[in-house]
Amino acid sequence: MDYTERIERERAEKDEYFAEHPRSPIPMGEREDFDGLDYYDPDPTYRFELELREFDDHDTIHVETTQDGEQTYHRWGEFEFDLDGDTHTLTAYRRDPGEKQLWVPFRDETNGDTTYPAGRYLDLDSDFENEGVWLLDFNRAYSPFCAYSDAYECPLVPFENHLDTRIEAGERYENTD
Repeated sequence: MDYTERIERERAEKDEYFAEHPRSPIPMGEREDFDGLDYYDPDPTYRFELELREFDDHDTIHVETTQDGEQTYHRWGEFEFDLDGDTHTLTAYRRDPGEKQLWVPFRDETNGDTTYPAGRYLDLDSDFENEGVWLLDFNRAYSPFCAYSDAYECPLVPFENHLDTRIEAGERYENTD
């Protein structure tokens, strides 16, 4: 299976989950009309194999949420990547120092235009780790559950992860309110 087929299969599985699973963020009354999420076409340009530049100190930060709360994360390290001739940096976080997964929230110039206004997320699993290399694939960028239902509380993107470019990959978002 090639890269595009793999991304499209993952998206079909997610759409099925959103349409049918009891824990879907799509409100029950809207599931009958749900015909899948909107996505940018898969584009390998937005797929990066990168080393994590781990921080010496894993500072604790408090991140505001969509419900006026706050959540605690540890600043774990940063990724540096080149896109369209410019170098960009994103910080990766962990909820708990013992976990293997990295959370990479980001905002870019598509927010409020073609993507969720508050930003999108990437979850990087240690399964993608290969000798210190992580897969940062914006084709897997997703809107948090709070984009679909007020029943969810989601952390907002820290300012250090605001990108001055368009990331036209991953989930798109159309606010129907």
